[in-house]
This record gives sequence, C-alpha cells and structure tokens, in this order.
Amino acid sequence: MNALLQTIYDRMAAADCIMLFRHIRVDGDCVGATKGLREIIRQTWPNKQVYLIDDEHSDYLAFLGPDDEPVSDAVYESALGIVIDVGSHERISNPKYALCRELIKIDHHIEHDPYGGINWVEDWRSSACEMIAAFYQAFCDRLSINTRAAECIYTGMVTDSGRFLYEGVTGETLRLAGLMLDQGIDTETLYAHLYLRSADELRFKAYIYESMQLTPNGVAWIHVTGEIQQRFGLSFETACTAVSSLSDIRGVLCWLAFIDTANGEIRVRLRSRFASIHTIAEKYHGGGHACASGATVSSVQEMQALIRDADEHIRRYKQTHEGWL
Repeated sequence: MNALLQTIYDRMAAADCIMLFRHIRVDGDCVGATKGLREIIRQTWPNKQVYLIDDEHSDYLAFLGPDDEPVSDAVYESALGIVIDVGSHERISNPKYALCRELIKIDHHIEHDPYGGINWVEDWRSSACEMIAAFYQAFCDRLSINTRAAECIYTGMVTDSGRFLYEGVTGETLRLAGLMLDQGIDTETLYAHLYLRSADELRFKAYIYESMQLTPNGVAWIHVTGEIQQRFGLSFETACTAVSSLSDIRGVLCWLAFIDTANGEIRVRLRSRFASIHTIAEKYHGGGHACASGATVSSVQEMQALIRDADEHIRRYKQTHEGWL
C-alpha cells in the first residue's frame, strides 16, 4: 500500500469534519472529483460532516447535483481540508480553505506550489478524477461507492481527457474508468448532458471554422469577443469550448482560444499535441499541463505577443523534431 495514500486515508478516517475545495472557473474534473469524493465519504462514514461549498457553478454540470449551503467559520476551523485539482493556492475558489486545521492537496498539475501539509501530486495522470478513482481502488475494501459517486468521477475522467484522447491516458486510466462504469452509470444520459448542443452553439462552431486564423508555423487561434458571445447567446464556459473545435487541423500543433471576460481581461485556452506549451502559459499569468494550459492577457497587443511566442515555439519544435503530423 502506498504510504502517502495510507496517510490520506487515515486522516480522512480520523476527521469528524471534512471540507472539500476546488479551483476557480470550475470544470468537469474539479466538480466531478470533489462531488465524487464527497459522496464516497458520505457512503463510507454516514456520521461525518462533509461539505463542498462554492459560489461558482456550471450550468452544464448541474446534473451532478448541488453543492452544500454555507456554514460558519467555526466549522472550517475544526475541519480537515482537502483541495482537489488546484495547482496553486491562489486558484482555490473558496478562500476559507485557509481556516482549516489541516490541508491535503490532491492534484495532477505540474507542481510549483506545494501548499498542503500533505501533498499528493501525480502530474502524469489524465485527471484529478482518475486520482480519486485510484484512491477508491486502493481502499475499496474499506470505502463505499455508489452510482452517484461513480458518475461524478467518470464525468471528470471523460471531460479532462477529451473522451480519453489526450496525452496522459494510459491503460490504468481506462481500467479505472471501467471500475466506475461497473457501478451502473447511465452513460447515454451522461453523454447527452455533456455533449448535446443548442442550435446557436452549432452556429457558433461554424463561425469558428470561418473565422479562425493560422500562423505561418502551425498555430490556430480564435478570438471570441464579447460581441460574438452576445451574438450567439454564449455563456463564458460555452465560449471557452471554442478551443476544442481547433484540435483536428493537420499540421497544427498548437491551438488557442482567446475569450473576452466581463472585467476586460482575455482568458486564454492553450492546447497542443507533441509540443509542450505550459511554459508559454506561465509567461502569461497562467500554467497547467504540458499540452493543456490556461493563461490571461490584458489587451489585444498582449494577445498578439502570446500568438507570436506560440508560433516561434512551434517553429523551433518542428525544426528539431520528427514524427509530428
């Protein structure tokens, strides 16, 4: 048995109260991991207090169920805190994590900020949900799971791995996904929640293909302005899906989506195949995985600078590597 996982299990078993935390700008992985682990804890230890409290929500993930109602600071102060899928502490969505008596970090991002008293980081994992599934598997003789928990965990595994297409997916990933499927998940309904699109969203996808730009060395990019979001009736999270539409262009090793926000910033979604691009994200106030990162720029001029940096990065990669398509 892995000693670190044993320590985490022992801390959870001993705690009367557990608070779960995730990152800002929620996605399927952080929502699925926190809600899945919450359900496992409730099934295993019905008398424990376990809370997931967050002001940020996602309409397309609402089928996974609600978060918990706010509690007093005294509850936080008595609790074991578990932060999942958050690489650096400033991205934890609920700042009251700092009140917890002890903090455990469970994460699959490249580690720069070991903020937990206990840090379980495996940056080769395809998702944080894969780690929660592995944790359940390690202690399946002591932990209880149900269909609801498995559905949450499987949702994060599917979304963060791009339906098991991205780098990082291994045989173990698929075996752990199978373990969740064995709990009786209704995948037809789950995929309908995740992937059915409105007519306006499909029209937006057509707009992406008509308006995307290509750099000389193989970077595809799109800027989804506030005007475009309004034209197609897009939520911010739907606008961010633009990056996925750029992933299948032959000769393109990096693709970027720039999304205007209400506060004037431009969020950036960076994706790549073969060539790592997380260092570019880090230069522009972000970070993440080798081939899937996020960043923030403050102006169109800074956006253009990021595009130039990405283009030069891909130029050098293509000059020094073989085997890319």
